[in-house]
Amino acid sequence: MSQPFSHDAASAARLSETLRAAAAARILVLDGAMGTELMRRGFRPGECPEEWSVTRRDDVVAIHREYFAAGSDIVNTNTFGGNRLKLDSFGVGDRVVEINTAAAQLALGLRDREYAGRFVAGNIGPSGHLLEPMGDTDPETVAAAFREQAETLIAAGVDLINIETMFDLTEARLAVEAARAAAGERPVLASMAFAAASKGYRTMMGVDPSAAVATLREAGATLVGCNCEISAEAMNALVPILADLNGGFTYTQPNAGQPRLVGGVTVYEETAEHFAAVVSGFVAHGAGIVGGCCGTTPAFITALAAALGRARSI
Repeated sequence: MSQPFSHDAASAARLSETLRAAAAARILVLDGAMGTELMRRGFRPGECPEEWSVTRRDDVVAIHREYFAAGSDIVNTNTFGGNRLKLDSFGVGDRVVEINTAAAQLALGLRDREYAGRFVAGNIGPSGHLLEPMGDTDPETVAAAFREQAETLIAAGVDLINIETMFDLTEARLAVEAARAAAGERPVLASMAFAAASKGYRTMMGVDPSAAVATLREAGATLVGCNCEISAEAMNALVPILADLNGGFTYTQPNAGQPRLVGGVTVYEETAEHFAAVVSGFVAHGAGIVGGCCGTTPAFITALAAALGRARSI
């Protein structure tokens, strides 16, 4: 049984080198969508998905187990919206430490019992608020929310931090700075949600890949990548751009195609096989860590791992 890494600087540095060595030796596979799997198990609009780590623990563990078994080297904690500002919208903002700690312990406990040698990433998503001057939330409030979440996840023992689905570069920078301050030598991954635009790829807030990589690497990100917003095929031309900006190596998590509503339910029609065929091709363009975002399931990760020459775990 593997043991959780302790929180001293030497152990964090060893972990960072372990992850780097693993990434140098082979392509690392992330997990797929958490929200899609929660909905498959009965999640309803209006619920707080992060609270399931307290109220539906067995379901969250089952999701992590399926992703590990599918071939994920790294799974994300169920904490995408686990910052105080986002949790406040569900009336549970005072439970940041409880919810984030519970989520980390579920993933780490499973990893230590059944999947030694894998990694658990503390997942951090947007605050859910627009920063001034476009919105009414001041940057320090957002920074404090990210610091609180990052510190909690690191204290709970996660191996790295994965910041995802960022649109606003200032907010992304605040998240990276908070994660870096908490993480010590542990890796901090940061990805933004880009879409094809008339002048290349941009986020919804107009951020281009060059600005994203330069700003977030300076803020302390180990690696800057892309996730969500677009399908694997639409992301194909973005991968080499990000890899070049990162010095030859990036990470990606595309959606399972474009969503559409069918009978009031969001569906993604891309097949796992097509997704895997496209994403496995990212490797030739500099993707060293690959996984899935919205609409992807353990079946997608199984297909992706197989396309990369991996055998399914038991």
